[in-house]
Amino acid sequence: MPEVPLDFPRAWVEFVDPADQGQVFRCDLTWLTSRWTCIFGRGCQGIMAGRPDDGCCTLGAHFSDKSDEKRTLRWAKRLTPETWQHHGTKRLVDVDEDGARQTRVVDGACVFLNRPGFAGGAGCALHGLALAGGRNPLEAKPDVCWQLPLRRSFERVTRTDGSEVLVVQIGEYDRRGWGAGGHDLHWYCSGATEAHVGVRPVYLENGPELEALMGPLGYAELVRLCEARLAGGAPMAPHPADREPTRKRRR
Repeated sequence: MPEVPLDFPRAWVEFVDPADQGQVFRCDLTWLTSRWTCIFGRGCQGIMAGRPDDGCCTLGAHFSDKSDEKRTLRWAKRLTPETWQHHGTKRLVDVDEDGARQTRVVDGACVFLNRPGFAGGAGCALHGLALAGGRNPLEAKPDVCWQLPLRRSFERVTRTDGSEVLVVQIGEYDRRGWGAGGHDLHWYCSGATEAHVGVRPVYLENGPELEALMGPLGYAELVRLCEARLAGGAPMAPHPADREPTRKRRR
């Protein structure tokens, strides 16, 4: 089934960050209570035609800042020939045409992506390393990798009384999040019905990531609001990619 259109009715909620009164969270409840789940290796078609096994790793990962790059490379030092197909690669970081730093692309995809048939297992070597050590993959992977398809953006807003507040928006990283080139991606999961088959809604399935983005108090308030939304049965403005109506779900 084709991806759903990018524009459709959404339900949003705003609340003051319990940990910072000068900050307001604006959260897309339609996305966060949807049934999206990562289907890498389970039907993911990949963002580039003919390369479904790459998932969204075809282009390499842009680092959010220097600390993101340093953390990723520290974890990379722990990889071995048994866990990483491209172990021994000397240059792990490259720059794009705009000079932004990113993981190097090797043989058409991110240097950390193990290909199908590799004895140590296919998929992100950093992801596998974290899981093998009982850690969450968000600790090892570049920020953009563990955040997708969640999107956090910031806007400094001056209110009519002259006061200022930082609005932190948490929502769906749809095709437009990639810039103009996002419309040219072969396939994209956030709006694809094939990926909206999760057992748990996004706000629970991606709980560790959301807590990292919002802080524990902010995330706890988000959970309360999401559960209130689902408590009444079929909520207003469900995600159109969900294959069946959103129902109340227990944690």
